[in-house]
Amino acid sequence: MSQAILREIIDYAHRADPYPLYEELRRTPVSHEGDGPYVISTYYEIQSLLHDPRVSSDSRNLKQTGDDPLGQGSPEETALPPSFLKLDPPDHDRLRRMTNRPFGPPHSPRTVHDMRGELHGIVGGLIDRIAATGSFGRVDLVDQFAYPFPVSVICRLLGVPPADEPRFHVWAEAIAASLDPDPDADPSERGKSSTDARMELGMYLAGLIEERRKNPGEDMLSQLATADGPDGSMTTMEALSTAALLLIAGHETTVNLITNGMLTLLRHPEVLARLREDPALSVPVVEELLRFEPPVQLIPHRTTLADIEVAGVPIPKGASLWLILASGNRDPKRFPDPDRFDPDREDIQHLGLGSGIHSCFGAPLARQEAQLALSELARRLENPRLLQDPPPYRQNAVLRGPRHLPIACDGIRP
Repeated sequence: MSQAILREIIDYAHRADPYPLYEELRRTPVSHEGDGPYVISTYYEIQSLLHDPRVSSDSRNLKQTGDDPLGQGSPEETALPPSFLKLDPPDHDRLRRMTNRPFGPPHSPRTVHDMRGELHGIVGGLIDRIAATGSFGRVDLVDQFAYPFPVSVICRLLGVPPADEPRFHVWAEAIAASLDPDPDADPSERGKSSTDARMELGMYLAGLIEERRKNPGEDMLSQLATADGPDGSMTTMEALSTAALLLIAGHETTVNLITNGMLTLLRHPEVLARLREDPALSVPVVEELLRFEPPVQLIPHRTTLADIEVAGVPIPKGASLWLILASGNRDPKRFPDPDRFDPDREDIQHLGLGSGIHSCFGAPLARQEAQLALSELARRLENPRLLQDPPPYRQNAVLRGPRHLPIACDGIRP
């Protein structure tokens, strides 16, 4: 039964509303059938496994070669060595510490905070561009806003010259298409364009890294390329895979967070009206969104390093684990009335950004991007409304979000 529900969750027909399936899945906190993965769907069990050192993120530890309902590898496959997202301690800890030095506390506590003015300028510019078209009868918030915004932010963070930003948008688009398989597209053609994009991106970043080693600036890429702290320095390949991770993982999740957020606000006009009057409400709104409609729905391909037991179910070493974060976020044993969107909810320790040593590295930046984006959209769009509900969703069951979000509005405030 569990495997049948899992296949339904993966099935595109349920992409717009997988939550009734998650509810059914939670009746059995640990589900397993045949040679498929062990599926964990309840909050406390997922939280515990995210902190369990006996659970590995390195797919090389996977012994089980059974059925993969996704029918695809992990979302972050590249010709580069694995990023720290796919490694275990001590390699994970070393690379994550080195990446964090120019990005966050304790070495660079103000990096994200100091980007606020720049982020505000990018958001304002994108909304101004929509206003300049004058076509308020149909605006695609994904293509015209949520998609270009995070690419621009990552480019500024890494120190990509503004003139090269358009190339990054093209590469991000091709790579995103490979993460979001279209059943009607030719898989070999899509694979080729993704491989080409990754290759071009890798060569471009390698050139930039070499240039920064000779002439370092204040940007993050310079610091990744030249830092030589207690953990030593990154190799060119490590700096490359880290930069690619920041682009791909940082972009896709933020697009979904903003788009799912706007869709949810348009379905809850009373909250949208409150946000328009009070931009500070964006902080609890984004936290509740991370619980209610998380941009990463599930983590597949985790692996057990030893025989373990979860909720009374024995799981052997080398088994494939799937952690259904979005299901845990709606577990009534953890959150009262979990299917209600409530930005006033207290005690909101959601799983929307993961937890444990692999908790989302870019969480402070993603939060700030979403808070600014949603509060400015709420303030500036006059009488926004959905043109299609549900909107068309992306194919991807892991990185779930609308592919397009067609809305109309009466105008755009300055």
